[in-house]
Amino acid sequence: MTTRQPSFYIPHGGGPCFFMDDPAGTWTGMGAFLRSLPDRLPDRPRAILIVSGHWETDGFHFSASPRPPLIFDYYNFPPHTYELDWPAPGDPALAERAAGLLRAAGHSAATDADRGIDHGVFVPLKVAFPDADVPVVEMSLDRRLDPVAAWEAGRALRPLRDEGVLILGAGMSFHNLPAYGDRRATDPSLAFDAWLAGAVEGDAAGRGERLAGWAEAPAARFAHPREEHLLPLMVAAGASDGAGSRVYGELVMKTMISGFRFD
Repeated sequence: MTTRQPSFYIPHGGGPCFFMDDPAGTWTGMGAFLRSLPDRLPDRPRAILIVSGHWETDGFHFSASPRPPLIFDYYNFPPHTYELDWPAPGDPALAERAAGLLRAAGHSAATDADRGIDHGVFVPLKVAFPDADVPVVEMSLDRRLDPVAAWEAGRALRPLRDEGVLILGAGMSFHNLPAYGDRRATDPSLAFDAWLAGAVEGDAAGRGERLAGWAEAPAARFAHPREEHLLPLMVAAGASDGAGSRVYGELVMKTMISGFRFD
C-alpha cells in the first residue's frame, strides 16, 4: 500500500542563496530545515507536486515536460549560480491527473509540456533532494491570486497524497523585499507570523476560512505587499483536513520566516 504523504509550505530562500558564499550564516538554518525534509516524511514520495510563487497563469497550470529544464529567473547573482544543475524528471501523467482533479472540481486547469521549473522550485528541492531522483511537477498560481480558489485547488488535490505524492507550497511567509535587513521590520513580521501560525494550528475545520482572511491579519500588507509568495500556503493547507503545525521558524534578515506541515 502507498503511504499517505503530508503537505508542507516551505521557504525557498532568496534567489540561489544556498549555493553561494554565506559568511554570516544567513541561510544556514533554512538550509538545514530543507535538508531535513525527507526525514520528516513517512516514506519516500512517489513524486512531488510543488506550487511556486513565481509562476502565474490564467487558471492553474501544471508542468508536463518529462525532462523539465531549469528557469534561472533571478538576476544579478554570481555567474556560477546560472550553471546550477538539478536534472529531476518530470511526470506528465501526474500533471494530467492533477489538472483533471482541478477541472472536476470546477477550476480552469491545463498542462504545459514546454514549461521548465523556476528557482522557487529547483533551489529548495536541490537542497532537500540533491540526488534529483524524485519526479517533480510544478503547479502555477491562478493570476487572480484569490486565496479561496488556491485553498479549494489544494482541496481538489487531496487524493494525490494517498497516491504517494508529496504536495509542497514554496514561497516565503514574509515577502517584502525592501524590508529585509531592516530592524524596524522585525516586530511587524513577528506579529504577522504569530497570526499565521495561529491560523494554521487552529481547528482544521475552520482553517480555510481563517486563511482566506489573511489580509486582515496584523501587518498583513506589510508582510505581503503582493500575496504571490503566501498563496502556495493556501494550496498546501487546502490539501489537508488534518492537523497543521509550524515546523520551522527563524529570524532571517531581521524578519520572521516560517514553514508549516499539514498531516
